[in-house]
Amino acid sequence: MRLGRPRRVFSQVLLMQLAVAAGVTILVTGLFLWPLSAQLDDQAMRRALAIAQTTASPGVAAELMATPPDPDGPVQAGAERVRRATGAEYVVVMDLRGVRWSHPDPHRIGGVVSTDPSRALGGHEVMEIDSGTLGRTARGKVPLRARDGEIVGAVSVGIAYDTVRGRFLAAIPGLLAYSGGALAVGALAAWLISRRVQRQTRDLAFSDISALLAEREAMLHGIREGVVALDGAGRIRLVNDEAQRLLGLGPEVTGGAVDAVLGAGRTADVLTGRVAGEDLVAVRGQRVLVANRMPTDDGGAVVTLRDRTELERLGRELDATRGLIDALRAQDHEHANRMHTLLGLLQLGLHEEAVEFLTDVVGVHRATAEQVTERVRDPLVAALLVGKAAVAAERGVALRIAEGSLLPDRLVEPRELVTVVGNLVDNALDAAAGSADPLVQVEFDVRDRTVVLHVADSGPGVPVEQREAVFTDGWSTKRRPAHGGERGLGLPLVRRLAERHGGAVTVGTGRLGGARFTVTLPEAVASPGPPAPGCADARRSG
Repeated sequence: MRLGRPRRVFSQVLLMQLAVAAGVTILVTGLFLWPLSAQLDDQAMRRALAIAQTTASPGVAAELMATPPDPDGPVQAGAERVRRATGAEYVVVMDLRGVRWSHPDPHRIGGVVSTDPSRALGGHEVMEIDSGTLGRTARGKVPLRARDGEIVGAVSVGIAYDTVRGRFLAAIPGLLAYSGGALAVGALAAWLISRRVQRQTRDLAFSDISALLAEREAMLHGIREGVVALDGAGRIRLVNDEAQRLLGLGPEVTGGAVDAVLGAGRTADVLTGRVAGEDLVAVRGQRVLVANRMPTDDGGAVVTLRDRTELERLGRELDATRGLIDALRAQDHEHANRMHTLLGLLQLGLHEEAVEFLTDVVGVHRATAEQVTERVRDPLVAALLVGKAAVAAERGVALRIAEGSLLPDRLVEPRELVTVVGNLVDNALDAAAGSADPLVQVEFDVRDRTVVLHVADSGPGVPVEQREAVFTDGWSTKRRPAHGGERGLGLPLVRRLAERHGGAVTVGTGRLGGARFTVTLPEAVASPGPPAPGCADARRSG
């Protein structure tokens, strides 16, 4: 079986750390040994020079001048005494001609030295590593001066280089022992770190981790559900493509705090965990989002977001359809009663009473439609209010358009105004239904291109301390709708639509005794276009 490179993270990290520890140990040992040899050579040369300086006394100079070179002479005896006391390889005393007066080998006394003594005889001290008759040595040479300072010779002291090398080799085992200990500690630390990495990576290979990361990126950015990952400090670590679309963000928000990126509101509260629960509803722009938050071990969290805008819209339409069906059923029942009454009047021969009864019934519906279309010129808003008037009548609530209201048919976004009016009227009908004199009044005030909408009811009103809370996502006093949707989304949508157009929504107490909502929509009415050429010609001809 062929041995290959280990695949597990634990093995690869351990081998890399061991290699690094071994390499550092070898490098440090080499860097220490490299100057050690030079240091030992320098120490040996300085020791040899010190011995030579001690030996080169005026007394030795006097003996040199008074006696011939003799193996039994006083110069040889003194030099040998110094050599044996210091452990030097040799102590050589020479005259100005380089003739030896002393040497460890008595037979060499009287001969000329084998190395050049000119520098020492010239008055200079010399330290060097050189080879002579006794081999390679660390040498020290000094001039030998008489008592009057005249140079009469020189002293050369050598320390065997084997001694220096021996000291160097003797230092290596201890150094290697320290290096081995350091390597062992490094290996143990590498093993402990590798074990920790093994636990954290679950003993996966680097290729497996890379593949998991690639799959994670593909999955997070490919799913049709928003995913936002937060760290322990509430900063955004990851936001996938769908979450960017749902929240209206860009990839540059990564690393920013949720509150700073999203601003104050329920969406930020849900993401940060200040509002807890499952399937929490939040409104972001015109989107209704359902969020679920799962904490992670590091103190952060992963939040998933689903778009419920279409579902909520369908649910609202279903509620409206059911209400309309109930209203139609009630109208059908009432219509049947009226027809029976009319038939009875005819059978009794009360023809004038029958005509008067029929005129009153038709006149009520016609008056309502005419009142709406006379003051609301936009067909979508007018149709909405006519339908709401029928529903209000069945619930026993009077829906009126305030006198002086006039909404032109030049709306920039009529569908958005329909949403605003529909939500406010629905809330007003619910509030006024239980009052003593059920009444809802809608008023349109157009100033230049700004539409100001007032919707007032005769209900219990909104307490002062709750007037800001009513615009919070999910806040509602109504029961959950039958289709399973969420309450408390209408007013937040109204506020967001108004703010998107640069307007605002406020709530106070109206003249009817209940709540009065005021919506300001700047630039909601289009500028009147230029008159058609035919109309201008007609005016000129007239």
